Amino acid sequence: MSNLRSRRDILRALGASAAGAPFAASLFAQGRCQNGYNTPACPMSKDVATAPIKPLFAPTGWKTVALEHISFQVPDYRKEAAFYIALMGWKLRSDDGKQAILDIGDWGSAIFKAAPPEQKSVLVDGLGFAIEPWHAKTVEAELRKRDLDPVADNSHGFESFHVKDPDHFDVQICNRKGLVKARKTPPTAKLEAELPFAPTNWHTVWLDHLSFGAANYKAKVSFYTNLLGWKGTYDEGSQEEVLIGDIGDALLRGGNPNDPNFGKPPANGRRARTPGIDHISFGIQPFDPDAVKEALEKRGLRAQIDTGNTGDIHVAAYKSFHTMTPNRYNLQVSCVTRETRLTGSSTMKPKKQG
Repeated sequence: MSNLRSRRDILRALGASAAGAPFAASLFAQGRCQNGYNTPACPMSKDVATAPIKPLFAPTGWKTVALEHISFQVPDYRKEAAFYIALMGWKLRSDDGKQAILDIGDWGSAIFKAAPPEQKSVLVDGLGFAIEPWHAKTVEAELRKRDLDPVADNSHGFESFHVKDPDHFDVQICNRKGLVKARKTPPTAKLEAELPFAPTNWHTVWLDHLSFGAANYKAKVSFYTNLLGWKGTYDEGSQEEVLIGDIGDALLRGGNPNDPNFGKPPANGRRARTPGIDHISFGIQPFDPDAVKEALEKRGLRAQIDTGNTGDIHVAAYKSFHTMTPNRYNLQVSCVTRETRLTGSSTMKPKKQG
């Protein structure tokens, strides 16, 4: 070919016809109503599928103002920590031999804890959020008023309560005097493990989304919006993206209580979403799809495209890759930043309005 074109130019020229190519196809499906309502996967009209449920309890009026932590149980926690340091640019704050705490930029923390010997996979076992206004006795009273059985967890000015969401997932509600405060000072700890590869020099700038499975996703939406002040966006019928203040977003996904098949085993070979966080997507910068793919593959990592089923990653609004951590957790990196936080929402909307 006399006028050689880059692979990017070739894929752009092919457009939809390149959908079968590994670097052009989206490998991760979205919600069950993505192909329309009144379909086998989504046997409801739009009005029924997206109808609200009775709120679980009255709104607290609280606002989520900071991410305290994301907590992981990991078979080899130091190996996992080294991976995130090298790939995602996170910084080690502490390691006490049982867990490592990493700063995610200046806006979040990750806790990698040694899992019990019998546990062979990664488990995201809790989230922590700082809220305002904070007055411990008032917060406790409001939690008890909603039958949430708060468990206090305090230390050196840090005050918090643990509660369980509708799927018994641990949520820690706190003031800003824990890891939020600690992140204001530079981390200086040294990890007692070698980095698995050369650093990418990526910066983790945004919590694109937590992929949060639920037995009843509408109940989960009600819980977090009414308790922590999160904001709903678009209810697709099997999932809804919610805004976690100025921290990031979460995709709450799972069973729909308005579905006539709610509570029954999924049909057509589909699997029910398991309650819990099955993957997390972080927005990174810089994000050039070719450069990100090359960086992942150069380090022996998979680079599976996810554009929300909108085609070629070079022209899709939502650009991301899924890879796998050393302890086999599904990590997603995307182009999304705070300014473009709802880029993925358009990929959730069903193609047909049945």
